[in-house]
Amino acid sequence: MVDFEAIRIWAVVGLVVVGSFFLTVGTIGLLRLPNVYNRMHATSKPATVGTVAIFLAGFAYFGPGGAGLPSLIGILFLFLTVPTGAHMISRAAERTGVPFSGSVTWPGKSDDE
Repeated sequence: MVDFEAIRIWAVVGLVVVGSFFLTVGTIGLLRLPNVYNRMHATSKPATVGTVAIFLAGFAYFGPGGAGLPSLIGILFLFLTVPTGAHMISRAAERTGVPFSGSVTWPGKSDDE
């Protein structure tokens, strides 16, 4: 006989561990990377994956009805807002003159512009 409750609990634990790992990696990247562009990438990508894993753990724990539904709505909200926010931060940094590291430039721009 398969114990579905134990499988569900282990899935929740696994998702929380994965989510915590990615959130920790994003935090370390935020603290260690040299400029706004690298920091933005380090916080947007792993933090999204980590938060989605935590939301999925909540969905697996609470189920599809009641308290589990806000987890799915939170995932949708993240997928809609994080790329937009990261894009706006990078454009604001570029427009205020924050330089890239090394010889990297924006696509379509030359060094003499």
